[in-house]
Parts: sequence; C-alpha cells; structure tokens
Amino acid sequence: MSGTTRKRHSPAVYRRRRLVLLLALVVIGGLVWLFIAQPWSSADGDDGGSTQQTSEQATTTDLPSPEEGAATPGATPESTEPAPTPSSTSIAEPCVARDITVEPVTDKDSYGSGQSPQLSIRLTNTGEDCTMNVGTAAQAFTITSGSDTWWRSTDCQAEPSDMVVLIEAGQTVESASPIEWDRTRSAVGTCDADDRPRAPGGGSSYNLSVEIGGISSTQAKLFLLY
Repeated sequence: MSGTTRKRHSPAVYRRRRLVLLLALVVIGGLVWLFIAQPWSSADGDDGGSTQQTSEQATTTDLPSPEEGAATPGATPESTEPAPTPSSTSIAEPCVARDITVEPVTDKDSYGSGQSPQLSIRLTNTGEDCTMNVGTAAQAFTITSGSDTWWRSTDCQAEPSDMVVLIEAGQTVESASPIEWDRTRSAVGTCDADDRPRAPGGGSSYNLSVEIGGISSTQAKLFLLY
C-alpha cells in the first residue's frame, strides 16, 4: 500500500493567512468600539441643545408697554424692541383668534380722587405654539363710559414698534409694566394733558377694552372713578 505525502505550504502562505486573520480582528474590534462608544451621539446632543436654546430665545414672558408722547403726523416709527432671528420664529404658524384669549387688566376695581388707573394686557395661548406681533404697534387700549369713548392709547402713542415672538402652547403673558391713564379725554390733536378735559369721578363707571396682534378682548374690564 503506497502512502501519499501532504505538501507543506511555504512560509509566505502562512504569513498571508496570519495577516488576513489580524486584519479581520482589527475590523471586528473597530465595529464593536463604534457600537459601544457611539461617538456621533454627543454631536447630535449638541445640535439638539442649540435648537432648543434658539426656540427659548424666541419666546416671551411679558409684553412691551406703549408710551404716550407727542405724536408726529406722518412719521414712520422705528423699532426699539429686539427682534428674534427668522429661524427662531419660523418654527410655528401665526396665532389665530380662536386659540388666543386676550384680557384687559386694571390694578384696581375703583380709584379714589387723584389715583390713576394702571392698564395691562394679558393673553393666553390655548392652542399650539404660534407666533404673534406683540409689539407696541400691535397694542390698543380703549376706555369708554357708556357709548362715549374717553381715551385711546393710540391717539398719542410715542414710537410704536413691532416685535414678533413665539407664544408657546398653554403660555400666559402680561404687560411688562402697566400703562397709566391720566383720567383725561384723549384726541390726536390734544396730546398735551393740560389741554384735555378731565373724566368725571364720583363713582362714574368706565370700561377698558384691549387689542393685541389683531385679536381683541371679548369682555371689557369695568372700574370706577371717584
């Protein structure tokens, strides 16, 4: 019976096999490291934080308050409020009246002689996140007594400006500082308070209505002057 002799491979063949095996182990080790370390997750986390910060910068916690002053007919007001960047306000649609509740606010229900009512606006977003112009150019305060309109904040408003901001879902915001009614009748041609008739006191009743961003309050706020 004749036997067969197995041919031994050359050392070069064994070296190539060891090299292929080593490369395979390196590739497998690299894949395992990528799966465990996930180096890309930190970059994604940073981007998410930046996006959230941009959104927060677009929100508002209070409303700018209009100021009275000598009105200049035909003048174009310049914005004095910081405007959010376009990217921070384009993430939501404009607010609609059905989702926004606007309320007139006074600091008291009645005022003694020499006391001036302090007027504010409060709004609540009952819908989704939305954008709204809450600048002083978009605000209007009106005081009436019966059918008689006594005072409008827009008659002698100084330097009205626009400010479009993001109002978050469920958020309630109010005037940063109240606007004062000096208990006089306003008119575009009489912006000097000394030239205005004084509002009657003695328990006379007045109603405050407000508007902001094109949305009006549904109910007026009643107060008394003594």
